[in-house]
Amino acid sequence: MQSNHSMMSRRRFAAGFALGSVALALPLPSLALTVDDARALIDKAVRDINATIDSGKSEQAMYGDFERIFIRYADVPAIARSALGVAAKSASKAQMSSFTKAFQGYISRKYGSRFREFIGGRIEVTDARAVKSYYEVISVAHLKGQAPFDVRWHVSDKSGKNLFFNIIIEGVNMLASERTEVGAMLDKRKGNIDALITDLKTA
Repeated sequence: MQSNHSMMSRRRFAAGFALGSVALALPLPSLALTVDDARALIDKAVRDINATIDSGKSEQAMYGDFERIFIRYADVPAIARSALGVAAKSASKAQMSSFTKAFQGYISRKYGSRFREFIGGRIEVTDARAVKSYYEVISVAHLKGQAPFDVRWHVSDKSGKNLFFNIIIEGVNMLASERTEVGAMLDKRKGNIDALITDLKTA
């Protein structure tokens, strides 16, 4: 039986690939995206993630690499809007733009500092399937000295490009946990989005 520390370590690592918060509304049905397209996207993302992990770079140097991976393969605007929650409805266009940029950097630094746990491990894509109006790509994360665990990527082309918009780790919606955390940060700042943006830049 695995220890609580082991389980938390696994989920902390897995959260690094989530790079985001709460479950998003399901994308509209698409006729363009195929299951092979979805799997190809995550195959490329996983390849880049594994390459960064194996690069031998310092944690600080990894931050920029993981942020670039996030920008390239994730629907960053949708994830950021979801993380901000209901406050996104009252945010100006300029605020959303600033928040999105601050959020992507925050996520990269937050989880990038934990990626050293995964040195010597790997992520492997194993399957893909249609789920309602999007595709789910299934992968397995192999952490050194720990049992493999399930990582599921949700992919759509709602944004006009093939991108992932959510990740489920062993049944845990990592987007939901980020939305809760960002919501708590905003509450602490009495709903001041500009203050949240400023603080995310250095968090």
